[in-house]
Amino acid sequence: MPLDMNDAEPQRASELIPDGTFAKVAMTIRPGGIDGPDEIDRGLLKASTSSDVLLLDCEFTVVEGPHARRKFRQMFTVQGGKVDEQGVSMGWKISKSTFRAMIDSALGLDPNDMSEAAKSKRILRGLADLNGIVFVAKIRVEPSDNPAYRDQNRLDRVVLPNEKEWKAVMEGREVPPSPSRRAVPATAQPSAQPAWNRPATAQPPAPSVTPAWATAARETQPQPQQPAKSAGPAWLNG
Repeated sequence: MPLDMNDAEPQRASELIPDGTFAKVAMTIRPGGIDGPDEIDRGLLKASTSSDVLLLDCEFTVVEGPHARRKFRQMFTVQGGKVDEQGVSMGWKISKSTFRAMIDSALGLDPNDMSEAAKSKRILRGLADLNGIVFVAKIRVEPSDNPAYRDQNRLDRVVLPNEKEWKAVMEGREVPPSPSRRAVPATAQPSAQPAWNRPATAQPPAPSVTPAWATAARETQPQPQQPAKSAGPAWLNG
């Protein structure tokens, strides 16, 4: 029987999504066979090959715009690794903060809204409830430190509803990229003069440590949301 290749999808370009791209993405969890602490998370986690860390293996797919259907992956620490003074995994604290931001971005919640209605929407039955969540992301390019491997796209950060880019992406408008990559400093060349005898050079200003979501002007007020149903997270309940 002949094998008809005419209905195959066209070959996709292998170029990376440009650094600093803002886009709406959907997150899919790739089960790794290790049970999480909750019943809903059976077989969900993945074990690190080099430490005691347990990870959530996530794939992100751009759902709209010029990069629609492009994918990238990222791991999030759920357990293990370095701990803080209270014995809590530092990697998990970072992941938990990112997951909360995903919920706020997906549901249009003000990150400063700590009302009972907003807090109820941030309560999950387990990490598996995050499967399928759609939110606004800023995507970066992570340079490879090994010439045998190519650079990769990664999640730079979750874009929150009190950022102007969130509203633009949610309305389907194109947002110019805001590159995240830092230039690699050139190797210093030896000088014929001692450091104390060389003319002073102007130093670039130190980068601001204020996160963008804390300084961006509010473009929209979050819409009232109905309390999440007990059967699952709000983004799965319509």
